[in-house]
Parts: sequence; C-alpha cells; structure tokens
Amino acid sequence: MAVETYHAVGKRKTSIAHIWMRPGSGKISINSRPIEEYITLETGRNIVIQPLEITETTGKYDISVNVKGGGITGQAGAIRHGISRALVEINPNFR
Repeated sequence: MAVETYHAVGKRKTSIAHIWMRPGSGKISINSRPIEEYITLETGRNIVIQPLEITETTGKYDISVNVKGGGITGQAGAIRHGISRALVEINPNFR
C-alpha cells in the first residue's frame, strides 16, 4: 500500500517553495538539508513550523521542501505558505 503524499506550492515575494508532506515522524528537510542546517535563525524556524503548531500536527508529518529565490526570511515565509496549503489539502477544517 502506497503512503499518501501531499504536494503544495507556497510563495512569498520572489521565493517559491514546493512542499511534499507524508505521514511520519516530523522530519523537515529543505533542499536536501535538515531545517536546522538550512535556516540557522530560530525565528526563521519558528515561521516554518507555525502552521504545524496551530493545527497541532507537529511531529505527525515528514516534510520535504524545494525552495528557491529571495532571501532566507522570504523562503521561510514561502515554506510556511506551502505547509499551510498542504495542511488544508489534508484536512479542509484546518482552514
């Protein structure tokens, strides 16, 4: 049986993030690197995980991200936007 994978695109200024989410242990990788290595500032990591905390789904999904364009803060905002869209695709009540 195949694991369901959810895909969404998030944008912020000139940054574009492609998000793939699947049920898992909560690992987040950005451009094939762990989130702690790619986004070094704590505030940036908080921006990325904000939708997961609001919907109480932290640690329930493995997230893989490909992001390009802009700076780190814009990329973090694009990732947040993409995660939010993927969560709404998973459960429309998260809107």
